[in-house]
Amino acid sequence: MKTLYDGKTKTVLLDEATGVVNLFFKDSATGENGVFDPGSNTVGGSVEGKGKIGLTISKYFFELMAENNIPTHYLGSDIEKGLMQVRKLTVPNLEFVLRYYTAGSMCRRFTLEEGIPFDPPYTEVTLKDDEQGDPVITERLCIMKGLLREGQYEEAQELVKSVGEVLKKELAKMDLTLIDFKIEVGYDEDGKMYVVDEITPDIWRVKDTNGNIPNQIDCAKMLLEKIK
Repeated sequence: MKTLYDGKTKTVLLDEATGVVNLFFKDSATGENGVFDPGSNTVGGSVEGKGKIGLTISKYFFELMAENNIPTHYLGSDIEKGLMQVRKLTVPNLEFVLRYYTAGSMCRRFTLEEGIPFDPPYTEVTLKDDEQGDPVITERLCIMKGLLREGQYEEAQELVKSVGEVLKKELAKMDLTLIDFKIEVGYDEDGKMYVVDEITPDIWRVKDTNGNIPNQIDCAKMLLEKIK
């Protein structure tokens, strides 16, 4: 397979014989100084088996999104090979953030206490640029840079809100409160928007019934027990 893009936790591969795009889920995890953190822009280490666990969880949640009529790029998966087959889409270098409570970088940027609730949820769109620290970007700049077409900025935010509602309800069944998450979107030749990338503890923060916020490794292990 031809490597199209090699990211921190996944590699995008093209099967040149079939034209199918695959995501290979790595065992690497984001974090800093040996501490795992889904909000980090650097790789904090590697955990054996993390890739297959992440793929299993993504499969579960992408299929859940389909059941709720939310369009995604998911087409199928091979858990043993760590591969997820996906639609070939245009995926801009953007991340769509939805916050139900203050946490992480937002508290540092705006000198806010952790855990202040948002109602309605707070949305942000950031440019995926590690060197610039993933700055917040406006609709006007997204269009100016050719990242999105007219109207897609708002459409993508509405799509992410729909994802949040499904995700929040499902995690609540597992005794977890969704704090925030970041997700990517892509669009086809007609401009239709899809949820892309992954849906795993690598993209969210949650709180358990004791008020603890598990890192993405511990959260993934917890979820794996509940969805199998």
